[in-house]
Amino acid sequence: MTSTIAENIKKLKQQIHQTEQINHLPIGCTKILAVSKQHNSQAILEAWNAGLCDFGENYLQEALVKMQALAELPIQWHYIGAIQRNKTAAIAQHFQWVHTISRFNIAEHLNNSRPDSMPALNVCIQLNLDNEISKTGAHPSEALKLAKEISQLPRLKLRGLMAIPKPEQDINKQKNSFQRLTEYFQEINQQLKKPMDTLSMGMSHDFEAAICAGSTIVRIGTAIFGERCIAKKASQQHSI
Repeated sequence: MTSTIAENIKKLKQQIHQTEQINHLPIGCTKILAVSKQHNSQAILEAWNAGLCDFGENYLQEALVKMQALAELPIQWHYIGAIQRNKTAAIAQHFQWVHTISRFNIAEHLNNSRPDSMPALNVCIQLNLDNEISKTGAHPSEALKLAKEISQLPRLKLRGLMAIPKPEQDINKQKNSFQRLTEYFQEINQQLKKPMDTLSMGMSHDFEAAICAGSTIVRIGTAIFGERCIAKKASQQHSI
């Protein structure tokens, strides 16, 4: 029998709390960011009813449709996709968080587009830890300069760093990758007037290793929602 979203969330919370306990961390110190891209509004509503309030979207137009459908709920919307310059205005006006800043000019556009009536936009710098061509993100050597520049923008609030390390099956190798991001985080914080407080790292397959290394936000999609709706449709069409 297929598990429900509520059952998946209950199991996930138990796994996270157990990991926190084993690593002598305060219970509840790790926030769950439900990655709802390519899942419909009903799935998000089910996750909301199960206690989640932070949702991550990769695609702007898809996200805007869901925001309209769920406008009555005080959801915290996180943008976690690659940022195109022509989308910065809409992102700045509709999201509470952006995890994927890797260039200062994008940060500037977000800052200039953030309405004065809204709180400062929470942002994270995305780093490309392994210099992978397939992934966006700033090189670690650029991170300190970028952090200092973003810290000067009045309508952005620099919260931390984000990364998607190269896939590893071994949990010790996963921990080593995440630990590198933690070390960059600590080094940069020593140079900032207002220290960052967020490490956005860890997904469905490696969140336990990420928590061990200090993650404060784990971005979980499959472990909550299961297979994405688009993938399901493609599978069904193929079987027909």
